[in-house]
Amino acid sequence: MKKGQIIQLCILLFAVAFVSCKSKTGAEQAGGVFTPGELWPDNNGTHINAHGGGILHAGDTYYWFGEHKTEGTAGNNALVGVHCYSSKDLYNWKDEGIALSVVADDSTHNIAKGCILERPKVIYNKKNNKYVMWFHLEPKGAGYSGALSGIAVSDRAVGPYTFLRAVRPNAGHWPINVQDIHKQRVPESDRSQFTGGSLPAHPDSLNLLGRDMEGGQMARDMNLFVDEDGKAYHIYSSEENSTLHISQLTDDYTGYSGAYARFFPGRFMEAPAMFKRDGKYYLIMSGCTGWAPNAGRSAVASSVWGPWEELENPFAGADADLSFHSQSTYVLPVPGKPGQFIYMGDRWTPDNAIDGRYIWLPIRFDGDQPVIEWRDKWSY
Repeated sequence: MKKGQIIQLCILLFAVAFVSCKSKTGAEQAGGVFTPGELWPDNNGTHINAHGGGILHAGDTYYWFGEHKTEGTAGNNALVGVHCYSSKDLYNWKDEGIALSVVADDSTHNIAKGCILERPKVIYNKKNNKYVMWFHLEPKGAGYSGALSGIAVSDRAVGPYTFLRAVRPNAGHWPINVQDIHKQRVPESDRSQFTGGSLPAHPDSLNLLGRDMEGGQMARDMNLFVDEDGKAYHIYSSEENSTLHISQLTDDYTGYSGAYARFFPGRFMEAPAMFKRDGKYYLIMSGCTGWAPNAGRSAVASSVWGPWEELENPFAGADADLSFHSQSTYVLPVPGKPGQFIYMGDRWTPDNAIDGRYIWLPIRFDGDQPVIEWRDKWSY
């Protein structure tokens, strides 16, 4: 071989090795090893675009629904809709396209292009064979003042989903754990709106519950949970984010039954993710610091309706006080391993929304306390 050919061959081998090194992490994640915080390519080699999402398990297939982000800060608003991916093994994901599209030709529509559409979750209703999607919705141009729940349905897991309505929860209904102070008349002068990150006083003394009773309670960061008896629940941050509400849905999962309760008043719990283990209910949540990560929260109860006991920060080790720079979005039961669960979190990148990464880690238990420890690579 001539000297020039040898040089060209060396250059080629170096280039191949460099590309292999650069793509190794993504290939591992898609092949059968989770690598938290790294790129996660779908079947087309494109980083999965399903932020703030959740998983639906139907038959032998898993469906991952999440917010479709776009480049730049504008991508924090809904410019496309809810993206769906499918998988047989949780490692390799097929792009199924947009399950719910925003409305581009009507700026007054509830889900008009440019609205805020966050944390979509889908559950399956066995009684009517429908797939039901819920999400936190803020109409276009209204900031975070709407605090609505959006609902859509489909005959197919991958969609397309048909938007039904946007509502505030439980209008005209008191929670099962209402206090006498909440039923006192709220003067018009006390019907103030707040920022959602702090309050000038405790939510009970401000009586935010009473303020919103007639028009419906606020609902922002949210999740869904279906119990073994088929009853479904909507878990969401309410009362200016200060208090967590848990509401039972109607039998068709498309509305509120009127039964709900409030928990952790004044604790500002966001990003709730509920799961069940050995007959007990668990919550993993975060504090309320906007896009910035904070120390995680956890809680346990013997009933959905409480009482809920707040536990410790579930994250352990370096960067535990920042939840490994993530925020909870869902807790997934491990396939074929009852009692084992996967924490699903997001690393938000508000300056360029599409760059956000996913943090999936195993959950172990120390008694009732869920514990999440960092692993660079792992498999279930």
